[in-house]
Amino acid sequence: MGEPRSVGSARPLGGRALPLLALAAVYVIWGSTYLGIKFAIQGFPPLMMAGLRFTLAGSLLYAFLRVRGVRPPTRREWEASAVVGGLLLVGGNGNVTVAEQWVASGLAALMVATVPLWAAVFAGLWGQWPTRLEWLGLALGFVGVALLNLEGDLRASPLGALLLLLAPALWALGSIWSRYLPLPPGGIAAAAQMLTGGGLLLLLSWGIGERWEGTPSPQALGAFVYLVVFGSLVAFSAYAYVLRTLRPALATSYAYVNPVVAVMLGVVWGGEALGGAGGVAMALILAAVALVAWGRAGGR
Repeated sequence: MGEPRSVGSARPLGGRALPLLALAAVYVIWGSTYLGIKFAIQGFPPLMMAGLRFTLAGSLLYAFLRVRGVRPPTRREWEASAVVGGLLLVGGNGNVTVAEQWVASGLAALMVATVPLWAAVFAGLWGQWPTRLEWLGLALGFVGVALLNLEGDLRASPLGALLLLLAPALWALGSIWSRYLPLPPGGIAAAAQMLTGGGLLLLLSWGIGERWEGTPSPQALGAFVYLVVFGSLVAFSAYAYVLRTLRPALATSYAYVNPVVAVMLGVVWGGEALGGAGGVAMALILAAVALVAWGRAGGR
């Protein structure tokens, strides 16, 4: 899954090529993190791996911002960050990481592609009920999810299917709720969310008795470093830049592209396969996300 997000202005900076290159980086890097998780958990316990990933990335980002003079979060801001970090990183990314023990990375990415659908539902809790087009998108998307569950990996692992159903719902709830919580401004919010969410993941890992058995393979260790450096730091910075320089509709188009990248990488590098039901489900889910985005922009 992607990282905690911050919103900036939409004023173009430095021409057109650099923002588009940054967007391409978000497409590829965030799409590749699903396979990166699959490789990393071959050498690390899943919750421990996720906790270490976000704690380390959050510490690096926090230290960088503090050195640059950014003020630390207040107590209320830390508390709000813990709520959002818990929902996004424990409920969202943590569930995906655990589920990928049994489910193909491409299928996990397709389930996570439903985040905009869940976000449209949860927005109703704050009075922003879906439009007619969004309701149509929701219906189409959940048909796609039902069809996706006919894929072998999900049928063979009911727990994995349940975790992948919960993950995008909790991520979406955290994303919507974050708009109404007193989070710190700018990039320090992402650092605080990664620190608190990573800490909760490590606490949960300890609580369920995860143990580190043996030395991780070079592939698992390399995947972990990739997730920390590229998945959490580089891609987040690229996305923050994209939000400042491109239209919101284009900046958030990663929601359509990441699942396709993840499926392709899973097939080519992970030895995974996507059946006919999965292919149709992918088309339905991506079409549903497009309808929800259109409806949110004011279409009817």
